[in-house]
Amino acid sequence: MGRIVAGIGTSHVPSIGGAYDRGRDSTPAWKPLFDAYVPVRAWLKEMEVDVAIMVYNDHGADFFFDKYPTFAVGCAESYAIADEGFGVRPLPVIPGDLEFSQHLCRSLVYDEFDITVCQEMRVEHGFLVPMHLCFEHGETWPVPTIPIAVNVLQHPLPTARRCHRLGQAIRSAVASFKPDIRVAIIGTGGMSHQLTGTEFGAMHRENDLDFLERIESDPESLLQLTHQQLMERFGVEGIELIMWLVMRGALPDNVRRIHRNYYAPMTTGMGLITLEGDA
Repeated sequence: MGRIVAGIGTSHVPSIGGAYDRGRDSTPAWKPLFDAYVPVRAWLKEMEVDVAIMVYNDHGADFFFDKYPTFAVGCAESYAIADEGFGVRPLPVIPGDLEFSQHLCRSLVYDEFDITVCQEMRVEHGFLVPMHLCFEHGETWPVPTIPIAVNVLQHPLPTARRCHRLGQAIRSAVASFKPDIRVAIIGTGGMSHQLTGTEFGAMHRENDLDFLERIESDPESLLQLTHQQLMERFGVEGIELIMWLVMRGALPDNVRRIHRNYYAPMTTGMGLITLEGDA
């Protein structure tokens, strides 16, 4: 049976990708952020992960407001790199795991999640930034990865509790997969930021740090928060943090924290937490 051995919550700010592509990861502004992921990559190697699940949101590169699914799951052998308006980034195509994806989709539907099954997906910074932060790559990536896109843009959005429940359903799907695979699940987005209105640029460091503490030790307290409460605490775009709850729902109640980091150099709180699952 499959096991989820690692859970990661991480920001997916697009400027991280620009810094990475231009080799600016060692500049004073970016080094504290990139350095935090060096032990994460080493840890994932030690965990001998076979497959990764990336929970992210598409920012208009593959889905748009005319058709934006609540939960979309990739079910393909590979996933193309999307052009977000600045050209296709110089990254390898993402390998998928078709057999596992098919099992995951069937299991989620039988667990009463009405997902959108995607035989083609183009992934963008919401997926790619966590990917190259957490995994080293050459001409290929070290693990196949399954994209799960969550709607955090077009209201009505899924609730915090529903996202956590999706994580629990993913955990059941992994456990019922007959091959003995080791899975990492990554929940992306946030932390606090707002890109519109009078609160543009506002960050809430203390609320971000509180979230990092709660998602580790008291996730139930986060599931009770409404969209309004989440946006008041973390900014309008901070609602992306519900995707971290998918990751947390896929892990056991009691987890061991391996790494934690917080850095806020610009307009977004950039958080990181890694949790050991069924190792």
